[in-house]
Amino acid sequence: MTHRPDTPSPPLQKAAPPPQQPASLLPAPLPIVLLAGPTAVGKTALSLDLAEILGTEIINADSMQVYRDMDIGTAKPTPEERARIRHHLMDVVNPDEHYDAALFVQQARPIIEALHAQGKIPLVVGGTGLYMKALTRGLCPGPGADPEIRRTILQDLQRHGLPLLYEELRRMDPVCAAKIHPNDRQRIVRALEVFRSTGVALSQWQEAHGFRHSLYRTVKIALCRERRDLHERINRRVLAMMAQGLLDEVRTLLDKGYPCTLKSMQSLGYRHMCLFLSGTVSLDEAVRLMQRDTRRYAKRQITWFKGDPEFRWFHADEPQKITTWVLQALDQDRSRFTL
Repeated sequence: MTHRPDTPSPPLQKAAPPPQQPASLLPAPLPIVLLAGPTAVGKTALSLDLAEILGTEIINADSMQVYRDMDIGTAKPTPEERARIRHHLMDVVNPDEHYDAALFVQQARPIIEALHAQGKIPLVVGGTGLYMKALTRGLCPGPGADPEIRRTILQDLQRHGLPLLYEELRRMDPVCAAKIHPNDRQRIVRALEVFRSTGVALSQWQEAHGFRHSLYRTVKIALCRERRDLHERINRRVLAMMAQGLLDEVRTLLDKGYPCTLKSMQSLGYRHMCLFLSGTVSLDEAVRLMQRDTRRYAKRQITWFKGDPEFRWFHADEPQKITTWVLQALDQDRSRFTL
């Protein structure tokens, strides 16, 4: 497929990715525990028990639970659960405010430092793999946003559609394209923005960064269930959200001036209720689509975490086995931290 004439050519001068910092210059890492897994697998229940055993607090690593007034559709812990164990980085921005992995890292690291100073080993819990990777390995120091180029890409998107942009990415950066779903609009646009603005593929920036040296000594746990069991749990969770008032929650958000076009309102559950409220689909169809899309999202989460060999996988119904393994993994830290 030929390059579209209305698509800007990459600049001739290429920006070189920055060199990687030698491992010898990095500080000695302190321990943190990461608890991950797909949606509805059972992270919340285990995290509360594990936090009590470790005598620590929980840092949220779910990209949707950072939003205020979005409680039911994001499956936030209940007020009782949050009273039982202190949770950090929940309800930190309004639905129309920007939040990303860089902000998460910026806010999470001081909390981790404070917990370490108190003799506690932080417990990071969530299903957003990028947040966990950014926290432990750092973010790729790629170029900043280029509003003009991004505007051109978005015009190309509107004119030609996402499949054409994905094909362009496959030509310009096949390594990056292989890691991005063809429907992942945000990541496709960003990868093209990097290439068009610098002439250097995003995968080359990422390779230069390396993501090799962990900023902490990590103990990583991933929860799993049989596929049918997980799907049934997802289906039941969606129905439970509806019974708890998800539709009214979305109506309230709309009444507060948060439109369905917001990034936060295009997330699972919220966009489906918006489809119903706009008259696009029936309520039964909105629920069915929400169940289907949540199952697909869980599959992508599993794929992400399986890409990190440092995660130790456990069945979610083995809390004792998980606790024993975590305590053994942290045994060397007993002299410095409360366990």
